[in-house]
Amino acid sequence: MHFSTFVFLAVFCGAATGNTNRLLSWLLTYTTAALPTYNTNTLYPKDCSAHAASFNLDRRERRGHFKRTPSVDIQALTCIAAPETTLMNYVPPPLRQDIAEGQTGLPLTLDIGVIDVTSCQPMQDVVVEVWSSNALGNYGDNFLRGAFATATNGVAEFQTIFPGFTSDSANHISLMVHTNSALSGTVAHGGQVFFTDRWTDVVTMTAPYNSNTNTRVLNAQDSNYALANSGGYNAVVDIESIHDDWPEGVIGYITVGVDPERKVEVPQ
Repeated sequence: MHFSTFVFLAVFCGAATGNTNRLLSWLLTYTTAALPTYNTNTLYPKDCSAHAASFNLDRRERRGHFKRTPSVDIQALTCIAAPETTLMNYVPPPLRQDIAEGQTGLPLTLDIGVIDVTSCQPMQDVVVEVWSSNALGNYGDNFLRGAFATATNGVAEFQTIFPGFTSDSANHISLMVHTNSALSGTVAHGGQVFFTDRWTDVVTMTAPYNSNTNTRVLNAQDSNYALANSGGYNAVVDIESIHDDWPEGVIGYITVGVDPERKVEVPQ
């Protein structure tokens, strides 16, 4: 199944070293002007860059990541995508955090932060849905699908695997965000987040990904990727290794900006 919707996705994907206050100052100097003004094609009714930067750094600091990154990529630290895209392969998921369901592959902890862009505050107790293909690029009716509510810090965390590529699109994970803690609640956001070609290249060299027979679609060949990353925007998941050893698993950071008043149509 697939459906079209306006994707209003804010992915704040990066890490930092050194003094946090100095980094925040740098972020605010270089990213505030990069945020779009509010209109019919823009998510942000107000500038949430300061709150988003702090939200991002707090999550990375909790895991000890930002201190280990040798440089700061400003473009990667404030990444916003807001074009219309098509979501595919949707099936209503069960409520759960561990969605791997026996699928083998590179373990991926997906750290999804949700911010209310009308108040710039993290949104707690709102359901986030995610779904993706397995290492061989196949979708199932149950595996690698799940939904879970954000905690008091506005973060929903899922245990999954790095997705395998399909013949239809660049490597990605799809997600939707509701406005409350029920799967039956209004959906305010739907979108796709992508991975760098290099990460997909490296992971695909390992088993079971190296048995994937699909025709690879690079990011530059996917119109959805182009839309999500147009106008200087960036919808690429920030990947960090666990204990500096990526075969042990990786963590992917995503921050989604949501307007609670927006309604997205969900396929039946």
